[in-house]
Amino acid sequence: MLNFEHPLATKIRKQMVATMAQYRLLRDGDRVLVCVSGGKDSSVLLALLTEIQKRAPFQFEIGAVMLDQKQPGFSAEEYQKWVETEIGISLTILEEDTYKIVQEKVTSGAYCSVCSRLRRGILYNYAFQNGFTKMALGHHRDDAAETLLLNLFYSGQLQAMPPKFRSDDERNTIIRPLVEVSEADIQLLSEEWAIPVIPCNLCGSQDGLKRKKMKELLGQLEGDIPDIRRSMATAVTNVRVSHLSDDRVWPFRDL
Repeated sequence: MLNFEHPLATKIRKQMVATMAQYRLLRDGDRVLVCVSGGKDSSVLLALLTEIQKRAPFQFEIGAVMLDQKQPGFSAEEYQKWVETEIGISLTILEEDTYKIVQEKVTSGAYCSVCSRLRRGILYNYAFQNGFTKMALGHHRDDAAETLLLNLFYSGQLQAMPPKFRSDDERNTIIRPLVEVSEADIQLLSEEWAIPVIPCNLCGSQDGLKRKKMKELLGQLEGDIPDIRRSMATAVTNVRVSHLSDDRVWPFRDL
């Protein structure tokens, strides 16, 4: 069984609880759907959220879902067994051949954008149709930092990953309990727990991905600025809109 008293498990759980409390990610009576990919992040999220559920002063339900996108070599059998044996929760596996669609639509460049959009739509529909009030994703602090740089460099936007938001169609509320947890800690705990991670054979096989470039850039900068990821995480919670230039959120004309 998983050792939830391991120092890293305790550290990450406390960080999750602090984030959940600050942004009120869950409420009494919520039904939260944890969307797992088979990777380390969502796996740690699911495991620790079930432990938080046992200790919480209010009641909430947890469901777990995985999407089989029919990527070559994908097999969820070992992972599903790990989830149901080690975590003790049932894992629902949805089957949709988005792999074929992505290959048809993307003739050059990275698959990630189209792939994630299709995956998101399927999971959003499942959550709404099955009465889940929240959807939990496994994005962590490093994901948020990389997204901030991606939007700044490629999209001309100051936008990262909020801990809580509503989907564009207003049907789903999405939460990110790991958004203030470092990827390094998650990786170490994943190894300690021997999680049978399922690799992504679709986007993971392509070179030159923009997100990969941002990860490498942060790694290079970390040599001179050891706390750069922590500083960036703090920055998105310490916004001074009067010192930016967006007149939609600050009344420059009225000053």
